Amino acid sequence: MSSLIFLVPLALLLGGVSLAAFLWSLRTGQYDDLEGAAERILLDEEDDSIVHGSSSSTGRAKDHQPEGSGQN
Repeated sequence: MSSLIFLVPLALLLGGVSLAAFLWSLRTGQYDDLEGAAERILLDEEDDSIVHGSSSSTGRAKDHQPEGSGQN
């Protein structure tokens, strides 16, 4: 029973710290764009380079024939 004298204030302190951290994250805008992160994870970096017309990350031009295509 004497351990409750130590554990109850500790639990209240941890709850208060958790609440303060949550309120801080709300005020700094951590939850403003929930859909953006979910959509960004579905996009590939290579898709972005094809749309903008630049070469891919391997350094090949976009009109380069793949190896083994039979055309030299």
